[in-house]
Amino acid sequence: MFDFSDEQVERYSRHIILPEVGGEGQSKLLESKVLLVGAGGLGSPAAYYLAAAGIGNMGIIDFDTVDLSNLQRQIIHNTERIGMLKTESAKKTIGALNPDVNVTVFNEKLSSENIMRLFEGYDYILDGTDNFATRYLINDACVLTGKTNIHGSIFRFEGQVTVFKPNAGPCYRCLYPEPPPPGLVPNCQEGGVLGVLAGIIGNLQVVETLKLILGQGETLVGSLLLYDALKTEFRKLKLKRDPKCPVCSDEPTITELIDYEEFCGLSR
Repeated sequence: MFDFSDEQVERYSRHIILPEVGGEGQSKLLESKVLLVGAGGLGSPAAYYLAAAGIGNMGIIDFDTVDLSNLQRQIIHNTERIGMLKTESAKKTIGALNPDVNVTVFNEKLSSENIMRLFEGYDYILDGTDNFATRYLINDACVLTGKTNIHGSIFRFEGQVTVFKPNAGPCYRCLYPEPPPPGLVPNCQEGGVLGVLAGIIGNLQVVETLKLILGQGETLVGSLLLYDALKTEFRKLKLKRDPKCPVCSDEPTITELIDYEEFCGLSR
């Protein structure tokens, strides 16, 4: 078990007194390896609370810089950091919050060429992306490498969260076999989003990640949690694995990464 310093005992005391966590559970968190794809709307609150919980090893992938329009929801950044790489801004905030967290940043755009390298060394992938091509890419890479994908998405006043765990439940392709036609589903820049919604969904992703690491509670593997902010309503839907899924079925037809821009009709 992790050898806690006096400062760590005090920092994590509210975790340690929980029977479901304790010293052993906090040790698991400090030894865990979580990779965040995106330091934006979902990645910001997720990174903040993962760091506060004492996730010992955190990777952050993002190639964008902080923009004024981000600050309505991307709380890990601030006004003084406009123009700074989001990864570097996130690392500064995490370091100020919890020096126990070892943060590795990847200032790269995720692609079929680099994803396997970037995923190496991490056990849990937290998907905070906002486009279908990258979501399919993350899904397929997770299935091929056996890594757990904690997925979230938001739009306007609605969000959703689920966990895709290979060999334990369905994958993203089981839920969405085909991407929507290009331009049919607007992104947050085009359609808008309630800023605080990112915090709700991003933190639900953190809750799922912590439960997976601790081995406690019922996770969202095989379930999709939907949240409607205007109605203050949560709904949970059961998800089933598609026996003919091209990636996660017993006889997959996709056994290596493909061109996801072309798959989503974006390369024409």
